[in-house]
Amino acid sequence: MPAANNEYKDRLFTFIFGNNEHRDWTLELYNAINGTAYADPSAISITTIREVLYLGMHNDTSFLLADEVNLYEQQSTYNPNMPLRMLQYIGSLYEKYIKEHRLNKYGRKLLMLPAPRLVVFYNGATSIPSEVTLRLSDSFPKGKMSDIEVTVRMVNINPGESPLLENRCQPLYEYTWTVERIRENMATMEALHAIDEALEGMPESFVIKPFLMAHKAEVRDMLLTEYNEAEAMELFREDGREEGRVEGRAETITVHAARVMDKLGLSAEQALDLLGIPEEERGGYLETLRGTSGESDNAAD
Repeated sequence: MPAANNEYKDRLFTFIFGNNEHRDWTLELYNAINGTAYADPSAISITTIREVLYLGMHNDTSFLLADEVNLYEQQSTYNPNMPLRMLQYIGSLYEKYIKEHRLNKYGRKLLMLPAPRLVVFYNGATSIPSEVTLRLSDSFPKGKMSDIEVTVRMVNINPGESPLLENRCQPLYEYTWTVERIRENMATMEALHAIDEALEGMPESFVIKPFLMAHKAEVRDMLLTEYNEAEAMELFREDGREEGRVEGRAETITVHAARVMDKLGLSAEQALDLLGIPEEERGGYLETLRGTSGESDNAAD
């Protein structure tokens, strides 16, 4: 069983794909996302950072393989700031790598580092394309040149959105099935009952079922933590609005929404849905965004 850490609770995604007990599942996911055919799970070295950095920000799964450091994050809400977060993660991982290998970053010899591969697995309720590239430069003032860039591959793993990926990785298909079942159950059940029903209802053929059922109490706890964290983050955002901590908020929302519309091909309404902007606050944003994009007020959302 993965080592316990009182300051950190795994997400279900991390529990499945980021543990040493089943590095074969991690390798299967890596092969599926990269179109490779590596066959030796022992070649994987799990490097996940277990410390909580701050609310809602911790490293889900990272591992070394074939001279690459792979950072995998699971997100149930669209977050355009993942390039910034991944930049922070990779900095911490490189620092750890340098210490473990006794490298001198102040020396005259060029250090050889594993190449970063950054992927977000999105399974939120809001519809997005099957794959999107997020860039750190999207956060910079328009037209400004930059000396750095970070690109993050965001893959939509909701059922039916990436069938080729699901077909190549059975544990990923089973994970998405479980999350979707819990989401559906939440509409009519209390959280704990919804989780239990999904776990008990998993087909016996699922390869992850014996592992999850063997650690059922821990799995229930981490799923409840994820659910409660999502609720807490929503309350945090609401408190921020109520307390008036909104300096520059309107401009920021407009800029992010416009970029989301352009990047994902969404309407103004859909972009504001994705950013979690309440209906009662949308009037001015919609007018500005539709004017900028040339979208009609009667455009279908």
